[in-house]
Amino acid sequence: MDQLPTPPGERPARTHASPVGAYTATATVSEQGIVTGWSEDAGRLLGYVPSEVVGLPAANLLAGGPGGTTEPAGTDGAARPVAPGQERWSGTVPLRHRDGRRLDAALLAHRRTSSGGTAEWFLVTAVAGGARTSWDEPLGEWAFARSPCALAVFDEDLRLVRANAGMHRALSFTEAEMRGLRLPEIAPDPVSEETERGMRRVLETGEPQSLDGFVRPSGTGAAHAWATSLAPVAEPDGRVRAVYLAAHDRVTGDTAPRQVLPPDLAGALIGTTPDSARTAQELADATVPRLADFAVIDLLEPSGRGGGPAPGPGSGPLTLSRTAVRSALGGSQESRIAVGETTVYPPLSPPVECLAAGRGAVYGTADPAVVRWVAQDPGAGWISEYGTHSVMLVPLRDGGITLGLAVFSRHQHREPFDPEDLRLAEELTARAATSLHRARRTAREHTSTMTLQRSLLPHTLPVQSALEIASRYLPAGGEAGVGGDWFDVIPLSGARVALVVGDVVGHGMRASATMGRLRTAVRTLADVDLPPDELLTHLDDLIIHLSADETGQEASGGIGTTCLYVVYDPVTRRCTAARAGHPPPAVVSPEGSAYLLDVPAGPPLGLGGLPFETIETELPEGSLLALYTDGLLQARDHDIDEALDSMLAALIRPAVTLDTVCDRVLTALLTHRPDDDVALLVARTRALHTDKVAVWDLPSDPSLVSQARRNATDQLTTWELDDAAFVTELVVSELVTNAIRYGQAPVQLRLIHEGTTLICEVSDASGTAPHMRRARIFDEGGRGLLLVAQLTQRWGTRHTATGKTIWAEQSLVGF
Repeated sequence: MDQLPTPPGERPARTHASPVGAYTATATVSEQGIVTGWSEDAGRLLGYVPSEVVGLPAANLLAGGPGGTTEPAGTDGAARPVAPGQERWSGTVPLRHRDGRRLDAALLAHRRTSSGGTAEWFLVTAVAGGARTSWDEPLGEWAFARSPCALAVFDEDLRLVRANAGMHRALSFTEAEMRGLRLPEIAPDPVSEETERGMRRVLETGEPQSLDGFVRPSGTGAAHAWATSLAPVAEPDGRVRAVYLAAHDRVTGDTAPRQVLPPDLAGALIGTTPDSARTAQELADATVPRLADFAVIDLLEPSGRGGGPAPGPGSGPLTLSRTAVRSALGGSQESRIAVGETTVYPPLSPPVECLAAGRGAVYGTADPAVVRWVAQDPGAGWISEYGTHSVMLVPLRDGGITLGLAVFSRHQHREPFDPEDLRLAEELTARAATSLHRARRTAREHTSTMTLQRSLLPHTLPVQSALEIASRYLPAGGEAGVGGDWFDVIPLSGARVALVVGDVVGHGMRASATMGRLRTAVRTLADVDLPPDELLTHLDDLIIHLSADETGQEASGGIGTTCLYVVYDPVTRRCTAARAGHPPPAVVSPEGSAYLLDVPAGPPLGLGGLPFETIETELPEGSLLALYTDGLLQARDHDIDEALDSMLAALIRPAVTLDTVCDRVLTALLTHRPDDDVALLVARTRALHTDKVAVWDLPSDPSLVSQARRNATDQLTTWELDDAAFVTELVVSELVTNAIRYGQAPVQLRLIHEGTTLICEVSDASGTAPHMRRARIFDEGGRGLLLVAQLTQRWGTRHTATGKTIWAEQSLVGF
């Protein structure tokens, strides 16, 4: 939709509205982060019309752009992402105006179900007018001070202008977070709409109104019967300027129940991610202002041995890292230690004794231990400075391991902490400690897995002349952990190069270990020059055996692993490929047309018994070849067809370097940290032309071996490689003699000059491969291949569709 519907109860602004020009900008965003609705007032705020934002990622509207470092920040200054199951969120968000300006907007977000039945987020922000009457005037203060209940003052447009601490506790939003918004925007609820209708009647009639109900505070059951009173705030001339809203609980008589968030719900909001700092902040957010007025979470640094948490402390000075802070006053006014800095608790102070004992404790600020603590520790000055009257300390422990300390205090709540408060705090901190311990363990495992994976992936690409290559690898974000995506570049005989990408099922250490085994197997099979389809068949068998070794039965393990194997020959410009359940490679011709190479779709590895097929095609020099894993295409905000179109469009764009091509592809497809590993391999083909390749067809006649030697030395003279003639003559003589004597016609000799390497190849129609043996003292033959192996860098045999090829490579460095 292009426009949001008018919020319930909306009416045209009155001509004598108090804040002239005030309005509310609203939008809706899907669970996937896509803008689905954009109001006219949202356009007034940021300058965009609906067609410019609807259907695009909401991250585009953040200052810094998509993929930037900007995160929504709460009123305490700390980023507070939405937790699973959380129904609303508030914070200050840096937005980008259409003209490039940055606007910091106080935002409320409510999770709701759209008319189509899908979940979405309803976002609202109040924009003040230019001629607003200050509510810090005596009349405003007098009105604010009149009510002992949860109190708010709404202006003539029914927008909140003041709210007291009781309102803060009741709705869990500070005055700054609510100011400028209407009640249904603060708490979307039928009761809110009914209450607003009552306030409108007060404005129109000047008569007070009473309601049996109020916006239900989070976690308050139906047993709490709330009463709401609405009263006019009038000028001396009788004109109604504003409306009081006062509410109290008829059962307790208080402005809010002491426990407005049940432990089960609070626990569900703690430990929503494997991030220690975020878990600590979630604990602080769950307790302030519901249980305490101020909370800090200090964590011990992990010990050096094994990265585990430090053992329980003794009575000496104790150094901890301040990890989270939350204050009912907004920001972190009480804390003199910033998040990320360290704090040192003095010996025998209540925090040190609490951690040493391993159990929580409640103190009054007049307690001698607290008085001594304040005197010794400058960081504890907030206790006396802010009128704190009750302090509660709770260690964070899990499985006998001490991870840190939670400090809670009260200076706005009238009652001191009691045993029930301590029990609740211990339950919440225990849940947080379990999550923190798990997060640290997960972080260690993630680090180990990343180290293993990086050690198995190629650190540098091999030097070769067939392809210009660039690569990218991005590990997965989120809780899934590192996966088993991998890639490799393998030089083959005859100046050919193999490109391979694969994706092992699963995540974590086992997936990385399986990936390492597969990569080693591929390199081993590539060394014997197996065709792509045969190589995948051997990998299929390997996966089945690995699975059987792990489980004792022919199942599980790496079954479902995918792989793509491509071989490019710069002499013939032929590309041969086969795939096992993997996405096909993309090709961009030198003329600029892009397409997916039609490689037959073989089954994933580990199923067994199913064949793989090979496709062979010619790639002109300068063609672009892109291999990738499916993590590149599985973005949240588009389907696979759109992702493929985006990838091909990025590949087509001209670029000076392949690194630029890689970056463009990732930028086009990844608007966030990927949920799965991403491997990308981009290659531009080169060709070895006839001036670097010489071929002779030889009759099967031993007397012509000398002619083959002369042909080779003449070619070396043409290439100005006379210094390599002696070794080349010996190699040619041995290989041609063996082909004529033991092979079958036709026989062919080929020399390839590739950079600093000279390759000699002799082919024949026999499938029998020679092998090197140790000749005895009186043997007249059997030393030829041994001599070839000693004089060249490497040699080997590869089988072809018509026979075999024996090859040997010499290094020309130093010649």
